Amino acid sequence: MKAAVAEPVSEDLLRRFDVSGPRYTSYPTADRFVEAFSVEDYTQALKLRRSGAAAMSLPLSLYVHIPFCESLCYYCACNKIITKHHDRATSYLRYLSREVELHTEQLGVGQTVAQLHLGGGTPTFLSDDELRELMAMLRRNFTLATGGEYSIEVDPRTIDASRLDTLAELGFNRLSFGVQDFDPEVQKAVHRVQPAEQVFALVEAARQRNFDSINIDLIYGLPRQSPESFDRTLAQVTELRPDRIALYAYAHLPERFKPQRRISAVELPGGPAKVSMLARSMAAFMEAGYVYVGMDHFALPADALAVAKRQGRLHRNFQGYSTQPDCDLIGLGVSSIGKIGATYSQNAKTLEEYYDFLDHGRFPVVRGLALSRDDLVRRAVIMALMCQGEVLFESIELAYLVDFRNYFASEIEALHDLAEQGLVTLDETGIQVTTMGWFFVRAVAMVFDRYLQTDRTRARFSKII
Repeated sequence: MKAAVAEPVSEDLLRRFDVSGPRYTSYPTADRFVEAFSVEDYTQALKLRRSGAAAMSLPLSLYVHIPFCESLCYYCACNKIITKHHDRATSYLRYLSREVELHTEQLGVGQTVAQLHLGGGTPTFLSDDELRELMAMLRRNFTLATGGEYSIEVDPRTIDASRLDTLAELGFNRLSFGVQDFDPEVQKAVHRVQPAEQVFALVEAARQRNFDSINIDLIYGLPRQSPESFDRTLAQVTELRPDRIALYAYAHLPERFKPQRRISAVELPGGPAKVSMLARSMAAFMEAGYVYVGMDHFALPADALAVAKRQGRLHRNFQGYSTQPDCDLIGLGVSSIGKIGATYSQNAKTLEEYYDFLDHGRFPVVRGLALSRDDLVRRAVIMALMCQGEVLFESIELAYLVDFRNYFASEIEALHDLAEQGLVTLDETGIQVTTMGWFFVRAVAMVFDRYLQTDRTRARFSKII
């Protein structure tokens, strides 16, 4: 993939691509999961993994969802429970243990785990002792590989230097701090006030404890943001110099996410302002020496994510870009998503239903999908575009025994319009996303999404710019 730099985006392109589309952390996307995929289907997928010697030798990835937050952030679209009653975590950990036991009954104890991610909600809602309990439970049932990636999402308002000591002690080597914006007015508008000084102090403390990688999450398109105000945040972030930066576009979907109804739509920046923020962000980060990894992610050249990008080992999963090879993912906790073999699954979205399944000794899976051969071929194409910025026809043909140009004849025809706009180049060997195309890489990937081609219903997704 070519290095991306910020350059002007025409008004015509803005109008043309002011549409909604998936982020492609999976294909098919989670909105395509069906309730017909049952607990029995998930159990069978685990059994197939255990019966396959090759699959059993591949490391697992674990995702643990901690849904609790003390305070509501108005922009949030995550599955969360707002509470100040920390005793609710006690019951939750007990049920997480039951869910893990169901998995070890199928896979056996000691499966190797190369990647662990605690997300939420606010994982640091858990006390130090509760985090110790959780990690001890996971280590009793799985083998955490030496040199694996063990990450946790951190709300800076819930942590101090002593808690960083605990995270290091427990084996976490990657931290992701939720910042979103340093501007005080924007923070007030989204109900997440956290002084920049607090974040700077925490990042410095984390560096002193030798965490392998520190990530900062930012969001552009929030209320009261402007390109000029976001410039100030960009300057602070480049001064902070985290190893990684995740830059997301805010998706205002108040009809789906109730907390967003507290955001005044008139305070949201328009499409041109959002693209300006994206362009300025790219320019600022590239000038500061960051590698543009892909759609959301920037990393310093020595960071493992940038190294994986250079070596063509970049992957994408439900947490975004990853250095870990495509592997089976066990999702633990309420609403968690997993991937076992050629299946996706999702747990119950409410605590009541999640607890009820486990009380009856059943996996809390309520929906999912068994991927078809067509799904697998298209997933390979979409992930190649999203991760490498190119698709080589021969690689897909050899892996899936298809004639690419015949199989995707209509898609290649549709790409000619994007090529005329300067977003992709096409030749006899493959498809390449251009520098300009990286502003709209989701639009390129969408060409190969059979489900979008079928129904063209995109209101469920965020805008692609």
